[in-house]
Amino acid sequence: MKRIIIMTAIALPLAFTARAQYIVYDPKSDLQQILDTAQQIAKQVEEIGVLTSQLNEFKNYESLFGNPSQVVLSMVTPLATDLQGVEPGQNLENLVGNANGSSAMTYNNNGIYTTVGTSFQTPRGQTIQRSTNQYQRFSAVINTASNYVTVADNAAQRRATIKTNIAQTIQQLQKATTDAEVQKLHGVLTSLNGDLASTDDEVNQAAASATVQDIQNRNDQQKQIQALTEQQNADFTEAISNYVTTFQLLDQPTLFPTQ
Repeated sequence: MKRIIIMTAIALPLAFTARAQYIVYDPKSDLQQILDTAQQIAKQVEEIGVLTSQLNEFKNYESLFGNPSQVVLSMVTPLATDLQGVEPGQNLENLVGNANGSSAMTYNNNGIYTTVGTSFQTPRGQTIQRSTNQYQRFSAVINTASNYVTVADNAAQRRATIKTNIAQTIQQLQKATTDAEVQKLHGVLTSLNGDLASTDDEVNQAAASATVQDIQNRNDQQKQIQALTEQQNADFTEAISNYVTTFQLLDQPTLFPTQ
């Protein structure tokens, strides 16, 4: 009996100690944690799907519109060089300032015209030197006409090059696969057309300079004629006055002696 009591006394504390080591299991709490975890995973999966969709849209956008920095056009460099180049023509002020009467006397435009020469001889063999100042206005017209020819020749060569670049740009535009390439090609095409129009403006400017100088020369010619006419009229009036003063007209009948 004592042995049973002693064993019971020893077993009871051990039983309580072993029971204290067991984990309390709450099915409702664990189920909520599982549901929460599943919702988080589902949310992350949804976010990944959205990001994947956005990435696919960006790739599709890039494939359609392209990357402008990767579009390299070969005609841009020569176009920029032409636009930044110095115009071949001279302004009217410089053309007139470089007028030289002596060059006008010997100018024949490669044999088309007859040279005037810097001097001439009288019938008696006297050599007379021409006044260079009287021929500067003709040199000014020659300079402006030569400037027009230079500008026109330069423009013709450049126009041929620009038209070739325009044709190449149109061909590339037809083969373009991205919007970025199309936009850049449109910009280049607009610039090429502007450059082509500028060549016409240069030629027109050179022609206008020649026309203006010719008008000025004609105006000066008319001015000289007007001045000479005025001087001749004054000289004639003075000559008549001198003649009247020197030679008196008779206001009485002439009496002849009778026999």
